[in-house]
Amino acid sequence: MQCPNCNTSLLPDDRFCDNCGVPLMADSPSPTLACTNCGTSAIDAEGYCAQCGVRTVPGASAVPKDRIELAVSQRLAGVSDPGLKHDRNEDAIALQTVNPDQHILVVCDGVSSSQTPELAAQAAATATCQSLAAALQGNEAAELVMKRSITAALDAVCAVPYQAQEDRDPPSTTIVAAIVQATRVTIGWLGDSRAYWIGAHSIQPLTQDDSWLNDMVASGKLSEAEARQSPYAHAINRWLGADAKDDAVPSIFNFTVPGSGYLLLCSDGLWNYAPTPNQLAELVQRYTAPEAIVLSRRLVEYARSQGGRDNITVAILSF
Repeated sequence: MQCPNCNTSLLPDDRFCDNCGVPLMADSPSPTLACTNCGTSAIDAEGYCAQCGVRTVPGASAVPKDRIELAVSQRLAGVSDPGLKHDRNEDAIALQTVNPDQHILVVCDGVSSSQTPELAAQAAATATCQSLAAALQGNEAAELVMKRSITAALDAVCAVPYQAQEDRDPPSTTIVAAIVQATRVTIGWLGDSRAYWIGAHSIQPLTQDDSWLNDMVASGKLSEAEARQSPYAHAINRWLGADAKDDAVPSIFNFTVPGSGYLLLCSDGLWNYAPTPNQLAELVQRYTAPEAIVLSRRLVEYARSQGGRDNITVAILSF
């Protein structure tokens, strides 16, 4: 016997599911399935949410836990996982298909040295996705839409409550976001969450980390090999947070999709285990699958198999 809502195994005399709380009595109304992304109950017969478009994976809990799986369609999906070493997931993900030719992908990685980084990441991802979706109904230039939406994300992060502390920064997060309009892609980012184009025979990084390492290499003060030996090698120098308002203008990159392949956004929980573009391309080609959710899961599981030292988030749109 299984719970009709979350598929948890039940005992014959159970009146409620211990996992999700759904009543199991014969005269109780059938449980309403809730969207694992936005929580609404407007789920159609195929499992898609009428509010946000996310498909609720069968058997998933009605309330998102530390691991989140979003399957908007066969082409658009993502997974965010806490990894093996962290007690909580400080990453966040947001995905939406506005219409068949317009898609939104957002990945945020809360800054661990800040207060409530998980709230900062979720606030930024949600605000960015909502702002982009609303703006794409008009005819504004994608660059302006992206900048305004990341400004909305900054406002959302700054609204997260916190108390000033000497040893903890205000709530902060990195962000990488993509607007896809047919074959035209606009990327905006702050920090070291990344975007890549991975084709059958080519890979192109679409972002450049806002990091101490890149600054040292670009200035000629250190070689890349020398910079990687520093304790500051993974330090970022731009992010979204109340202490970074003056430098929260995102970098923007436009890209035209050349053919078949994948647009991939991820946090450093994945790319730390495939630091070069070629290494990541080899992983994608090794684990490629017809559905984006399957490829996302396989990439997350690879990072976990390598140690899973950080939260891991992957968002994929296939072409």
